[in-house]
Amino acid sequence: MFRAPPLQTDVLLIGGGPAALALAAALAPHGVQVQVVAPHHPRPPAPTYGAWLDDLPPWAQACAAQVWSDVRVYTGPQPTPLLRPYALLDNARLLQALLARAQGALTWTVGEVQEARPDGHGWTVQGRGGEHWHARVVVDASGHAPALRRAQHPGGAALQTAFGVVGRFAHPPCAPGSMVWMDYRAPHGPGPEATFLYAMHLGGDRYFVEETSLIARPAPTRAWLRARLHARLHAQGTPLTHTESEEWVAFPMNAAAPGPGGALAYGAAGGLVHPISGFQVAGALQMAPAVAQALAGALQAGTDPHAAGWAALWSPERRAARAVHLLGVQALLNLPPTTLPAFFEAFFALPPAQWHAFLDPATPAGPLARTMLRLFAALPVPVRLPLARAALAQPGTSVQALAASLKRSSGPSHPQAGWRRDPGPMTNPDHADNAVRRHEDTDQHEVIEDGMQGATGSTDANGLDPKADLGQKLEELRENLGGTAE
Repeated sequence: MFRAPPLQTDVLLIGGGPAALALAAALAPHGVQVQVVAPHHPRPPAPTYGAWLDDLPPWAQACAAQVWSDVRVYTGPQPTPLLRPYALLDNARLLQALLARAQGALTWTVGEVQEARPDGHGWTVQGRGGEHWHARVVVDASGHAPALRRAQHPGGAALQTAFGVVGRFAHPPCAPGSMVWMDYRAPHGPGPEATFLYAMHLGGDRYFVEETSLIARPAPTRAWLRARLHARLHAQGTPLTHTESEEWVAFPMNAAAPGPGGALAYGAAGGLVHPISGFQVAGALQMAPAVAQALAGALQAGTDPHAAGWAALWSPERRAARAVHLLGVQALLNLPPTTLPAFFEAFFALPPAQWHAFLDPATPAGPLARTMLRLFAALPVPVRLPLARAALAQPGTSVQALAASLKRSSGPSHPQAGWRRDPGPMTNPDHADNAVRRHEDTDQHEVIEDGMQGATGSTDANGLDPKADLGQKLEELRENLGGTAE
């Protein structure tokens, strides 16, 4: 039973999803009173949330409905095993865990926020029904369409879209007992667009299958993806026999890091969607304690809590990393659909620590840029050319990325201070076999700062001289590209 809202609360959170409740739960141990304003009463979120198991904090690992140790990618006829356990979250269990962690600190108000403004003693928040609420701190965690601040998407929003089905099958649409993270084998259906199958075996004859467009501008429609999914299933001889539920996913992938100032934003509203994978929930669960600590500390000290929250959420290092990731986004948008399987074949052929770190939102710009250079070197020429054009179209960011790739760090490259990953033990050792657990016991999140083993001389593992003139290197790349046939 939630209490009546106070006349003024410490933190007013806009939104009732996992990001908002994760921050509310993280504020509770600090004695901070939180008011959630959401359009609905507490309810489990509708989307299917998957995450790498080791990306979830230990308490959230206990909210997994299922964990797969057999995780695969198909970029050709044979699967590539990823050897990294993957979890499907039980949304009802996640909601109950978050509410329990926030117990005693949380009031819940059903309403919709229209605007928020500082009033000299805090903030006044106005609801669409004429309500007024007062708080010392306002956090917008209302999702992909923020209530208070419009996200910036360089070049226009590029979307991830997907159509999925939970249902029963007479013949398995993926290997029983497996989770298929990405299947780029020849799709079926109209058009040349590149889409892949994302699939989970849920037990017995139940599966979740989803036709996914990783990122596109413009994006495929729901009807188009639905038609392609069913065409794929029929072509491989695994049509649905019964549909339990359907899911439609559409959200922007290329949000720039929000500028600091004003009300804080968190979760998807705060730009936390990973620009390459589209993941957000695991990162929001992991980051919440550091952001909560910053807010609570500022409230106690009488300093600006919004400024403290922005600094914890978007440090200069994370802003630099986002610029590198957005360069990667543009590269993916530039790739012809037929080259995407080759791109991801090379990506998942990287040492696990490197591709793990590339998908980790806490990884700094330097390791990201080095991974991009190593990937570029491993790609076939037809795939390199569109990537080079993307780099040349943004010379400022490209030079910064090159500079970051050459910079050596004196300490661990990630996680950043203030956002510390604590993977903890698996909540259920039976989720993965012994071989996978032995593999995961190694530190797969440690980024190799000194380049590939065996690198010698004055060049690093990317073949770049640390004293190189970066502008000259970029010009050489431009000249080489210009001399290459289309």
